[in-house]
Amino acid sequence: MQRMTGLLVGAIFGAVFVIVNAQSPLNTVTVNFLRVLACLGAASVIAMWFATARKERPTAGPRPNMFSRGYLIIVAAEAVLLFGGIRVLAAWERPEQTNVAWVAFVVGVHFIALAPVWKDWSIAVPGVVLTLLGVAGLVLASTAAVAWVPFVSGVLSGMVLLTGTAAFGWRSVAARTA
Repeated sequence: MQRMTGLLVGAIFGAVFVIVNAQSPLNTVTVNFLRVLACLGAASVIAMWFATARKERPTAGPRPNMFSRGYLIIVAAEAVLLFGGIRVLAAWERPEQTNVAWVAFVVGVHFIALAPVWKDWSIAVPGVVLTLLGVAGLVLASTAAVAWVPFVSGVLSGMVLLTGTAAFGWRSVAARTA
């Protein structure tokens, strides 16, 4: 159930990434399509979470805790990097679009750092992709294509999170029913 809760959190953040960052220069039809797709993706993971919660039986004995000391240290570092980095970018007078690239970068690195803590290397894959999308956005922010940073670092990162959480969630649900 802890894994499904982690997937739920990832899906919600993925949907938020898409909803907030789907904007101009994309046309209105594309923006609305992406937002609806994000909501449907998050809703599918929510449904899988509820299906898992209904079927899961409490197990005897200790279970591994996802929210260990290592997790808390990584999340604390993530918060410092997110908010501190955004302040630094503002002090450097970087375009506002740079913030979403920084967020994608830090969230990606956070997944990579969590992989050894959780002993689950599958989360490193979206971590690497988000990190690369963040770097791409940081590079784009220094060019005339700065308006595309929210799409590259925000929408695409959100879609990676949604696709990954839906796929892993489906795999978990299918394995339980098999």
